[in-house]
Amino acid sequence: MDFKLTEEQELLKKNVGDFARQELAPMVQEVDEKGGFSWDVWWKLASVGIQGLSGPEEYGGAGVTSLLTQVMVIEELARYDFSSAANIVSNWAMIRKLNDDGSEEHKKRYLEPLCNGEIVGSFAQTEPNSGSDVASLSTTARLEDGYYVLNGEKCFVTQAGEAEFTFVVARTGTKTGRNAISTFLVEKDREGYILGEKESKLGYRGSTTRTLALVDCKVPASNMMGEEGKGLNTALKGLASGRLLTAAQALGQTQAALDASIQYAKERVQFGRNIGSFQLIQGMLADMAIDLESARLLTYYACWLRDNDRPFAIYSSMAKTLATDVAMKAGVDAVQIYGGYGFMRDYPVESIMRNVKITQIYEGTNQIQRLIIARELLGDKRSFRELYGQK
Repeated sequence: MDFKLTEEQELLKKNVGDFARQELAPMVQEVDEKGGFSWDVWWKLASVGIQGLSGPEEYGGAGVTSLLTQVMVIEELARYDFSSAANIVSNWAMIRKLNDDGSEEHKKRYLEPLCNGEIVGSFAQTEPNSGSDVASLSTTARLEDGYYVLNGEKCFVTQAGEAEFTFVVARTGTKTGRNAISTFLVEKDREGYILGEKESKLGYRGSTTRTLALVDCKVPASNMMGEEGKGLNTALKGLASGRLLTAAQALGQTQAALDASIQYAKERVQFGRNIGSFQLIQGMLADMAIDLESARLLTYYACWLRDNDRPFAIYSSMAKTLATDVAMKAGVDAVQIYGGYGFMRDYPVESIMRNVKITQIYEGTNQIQRLIIARELLGDKRSFRELYGQK
């Protein structure tokens, strides 16, 4: 099996890395300390067309469908700016959702601005009492005179307050369980669309996260995305690919942790010599590199399977779990190598440790991923295969 990248992929990877190092990295600490989505950073990204990389060409996108190419772009971004990488993944999800399930009116109104970075969207699924168990959500949408009236509370809504619209997952009709869930596009200026205060987060601080209350919020029936009762299926069908984009974020931060640790090990002197000459430090660096390459190869293999239209979901769960666990360990070990300086905000490794924790949680917690993997291995077809986007 040949994992050699094409010339186009190599060039794209290099260009994205150079751009992120030169243009984004100098802004990371300021954005992190301030907290919240930065339009200045977003417009820099727009200047090189990253927002629309995966978007359809007829709406201003680049039409890049290769998941391996997308993963490499996110990995390079995350190496220098975790928040930008995560925000781009979110934007691509908005584009995919609109392109797959949006009406022609919504596509014409929102797809091109999403692709060129003029606007952002948000996705509201999680609730205070509904996280991994998506089918238990309680937000409702009842049909009245050609409008759906939404009521409920959402949490962890990324880019809420910045977003031009929000995809809201709600319960419709009288059915129960997964077949009663639909998705709606809700514009930010709708009456009854009520934002909470901005959350202060441990990491991924270059984004804005809020709660969202929907109080008799009316949207036209045409704002339903796809078919009624199919909202959970459509919301989850992209998760297998999304998990690999999360793995890419983790890979980028692991590479950053390794880069910083190697540099510091060469420069830091203790007992008359640099700490890189100590075998315990060498062992930590070697383990970090072994873990990184293992996670990267598994992630690329899962992408290769998907790009060649082969079953890949179990490998997606494996890659997401391995890459994010590796990143968390790398962040902790990098802080340990830096010693007391690693605990200080002036040095890069503490932010890596804070950022990568979220990768073990979103796109399906790593505990859920292990359940998916185990049930697939055991041939249990009740399935997480259906519920969590398996192919």
